[in-house]
Amino acid sequence: MAARTASALLACLVLGLPALALPASAQPRTDLVLGMISEPPTLDPSAAAPITIGQVVWQNLFEGLTRVDRDGAVVPQLAESWSVSQDGLAYTFTLREGVTFHNGQPFNAGSARYTIERILAEGSTNPQRAAYAVIEAVETPDDRTLVLRLSRPSGDLPFRLAQPAAVMVEETSSGTNGTEPVGTGPFRFSDWRRGNEVTLTRSPDYWDEAGAARLEQATFRFIPDPQAAAAALQAGDVDAFPLFPAPELYPTFEADERFQAEPGLTQMKVVAGLNSERAPLDDPRVRQALMMAVDRQTLIEAVASGFGLAIGSHHTPSDPGYADLTGVHSYDPEAARALLAEAGYPDGFPLTIKAPQMPYAARSAEILQALLAEVGVQITIQPTEFPASWVQQVLTERDYEMTIIAHGEPLDIGIYARDPYYFNYRNPAFDETVAAAGEAVEEGERARLYGEAQAILAEDVPALFLYLQPKLSVWRAGLEGYWIDEPVPSNDLTEVRWTE
Repeated sequence: MAARTASALLACLVLGLPALALPASAQPRTDLVLGMISEPPTLDPSAAAPITIGQVVWQNLFEGLTRVDRDGAVVPQLAESWSVSQDGLAYTFTLREGVTFHNGQPFNAGSARYTIERILAEGSTNPQRAAYAVIEAVETPDDRTLVLRLSRPSGDLPFRLAQPAAVMVEETSSGTNGTEPVGTGPFRFSDWRRGNEVTLTRSPDYWDEAGAARLEQATFRFIPDPQAAAAALQAGDVDAFPLFPAPELYPTFEADERFQAEPGLTQMKVVAGLNSERAPLDDPRVRQALMMAVDRQTLIEAVASGFGLAIGSHHTPSDPGYADLTGVHSYDPEAARALLAEAGYPDGFPLTIKAPQMPYAARSAEILQALLAEVGVQITIQPTEFPASWVQQVLTERDYEMTIIAHGEPLDIGIYARDPYYFNYRNPAFDETVAAAGEAVEEGERARLYGEAQAILAEDVPALFLYLQPKLSVWRAGLEGYWIDEPVPSNDLTEVRWTE
């Protein structure tokens, strides 16, 4: 066949005939359509909490001083190197030369300073502002040097600066990044069709030639229905679904040679948050009884078809000092009923769960409803629009009794020390322990303290710790360069390309 094609082409050249078209497969595609369940409310990850924002723009459009790679390691990015003072109270970053934002403005120490001070400013809506509160002063000795002076040592700071909440922004465009984002990444913003899709295009003058995007265009298409997501993949309307939302259908794609289906792990910790200021949830015995009423394996089978990992605290195996604490207040309905009776609720009590309208949350709420009914707790499920209504009612106003959500920020165990925060949980011993862990520079000490912090949460149960969401990736055959695991909630497309 190849010889005949070559002969025909030669004949065209000799006789002056119209050239033959080469088979379409000779030129791999340069565009990609990627499916997501939820649409982000904004495209500025430094201004709002939903992880869907970073899943579109982190590393694709926005970048940070540091970054987390596919193996979970912290590596340089817009800062080519950094050093820490002997007392641990100053980080000095050397910034890269020749980096520009997509609007042509230079990235330098001034823009880095603006970004950090914007995060820390009074009235800042940065979702991780508390994680950067350790930064006491920002200095810029010259265009390539940024010095962050701290109120206390922070071994976690390079990791924190690698997160979506700390991406570098350009001052004149910062006010419109929510709808027309401007970053330094390998892709530029092209279009946002609300309710449908966001399109990014390859940046022609990206600062890192070796790290330039392989794709010319990437479209993030939002398909909230799991069955519709599966149908879109089968029909070829989308090329990939990195967080495939119908785990019961996943084996179908594993067996289909048209696709690559490889399960991995995310950082998304699914927890049933409890409002510790609302009776009877203000009684630790009640919270502990609820935890003992939950069979995590049954939940994982029902919600994720057995994919996922049971957790006993707010930590993942890739976090420092991780301990499997699922044995603390483990499944024991009889002991749960006895503890409820001791707390004054022998016949149980009613409880409302505000469940975001996402497949995993809705399914988890239904299973929790059935499990808790076995110990007399009558759950009413209140479907809650996500993100708008859930963020307003639960996260902001803390107007709820029980909820369910996947916390996707890596190493975010410190959220239980925030005051105010939606758990309304207060424990000085935990606050001190998790603060000390964040300050520890020596890895062994850091791990030990994080282990102690996990143990406090597992005992106190400010939330029902359920499971770690799997990353059920489905990619069309012929694509490579995607991440199997998800150390940061993201869809980093920098290395993704078609091979056929």
